[in-house]
Amino acid sequence: MLEAKKLVGKYAASYVEDGMVVGLGTGSTAHWFIEEVGRRYQAGELPNIQTVSTSEASSQQARQLGLPLKQVEDVNGIDLLVDGADEATRQLTGIKGGGGALLHEKIVAEQSHRIIWIMDETKLVEQLGKFPLPVEVVQFGSWKVFDAFEQAGMKPSFRKLEGDQLFITDSGNYIIDLHLDAISQAQELANHLKSMVGVVEHGLFLNYADMLLIAKQDGTITKIERALAE
Repeated sequence: MLEAKKLVGKYAASYVEDGMVVGLGTGSTAHWFIEEVGRRYQAGELPNIQTVSTSEASSQQARQLGLPLKQVEDVNGIDLLVDGADEATRQLTGIKGGGGALLHEKIVAEQSHRIIWIMDETKLVEQLGKFPLPVEVVQFGSWKVFDAFEQAGMKPSFRKLEGDQLFITDSGNYIIDLHLDAISQAQELANHLKSMVGVVEHGLFLNYADMLLIAKQDGTITKIERALAE
C-alpha cells in the first residue's frame, strides 16, 4: 500500500494554498503529504505558509525540508490540518494514535478550521474497533489504570518498543492499547475514558474530520465529505 499512501499524501497537498497555516499530521501517509508541501515550498509555490506539527517526527521532517515551523501557541488558528487515520468510517469517525501522537494530534485538531484525513482503502471500515484503541496515560499509577481496563474486559496491553521497553510519547506518557474488536457506543466509551483519573487522552476522534481522501489500489482517490456524510 506504499504507492497508495504516497499517491493520496501528495494529492492532499493540492489543498494547501499560499498564506495558510498548515497542520502537519503524523504517520506513514502524512509523511508523503509533508514531503509534497515541502517540495511546493522549495519550488516557490507556497512562499508565505506556516506549519504546525503534531509530533517531533513530523517536526524533524519539516525542518529538513526548510518549512517554516511554528508552535501551536504561536498561531491564531490552523487553516488546514492533513493527517492520517488508523481506521475511519463513512460517518467520519476514526481511531488515531497508531504512531503514538494522539494527544498532540488532538490538540492541533482542536485549533484547526478544516481537517482532512488521508488513508488507503484498507483503513475504511464499517465499525471502529478492529484497530487497537490507544489510550495515553501518565506514568504514575499506570498499572492501576491497566488493571481497571483489564477488569472491564478491554484486553489492554502496554505499547512497547523492541524488547520490553515501554513506548513513551512526546509528552512523556505511556500508551495502553485496548483490543476491543468492535466499538458500538463510541461516544459513551470516549466519555468513560476521559473520566478516568490517569488517562490523558484517547484515540477516538469522533467529531473532527471534514473530509476523507481514500486511495485505492487502482490509483483512484475517493472523497467523503462531512456535508455529504450527514
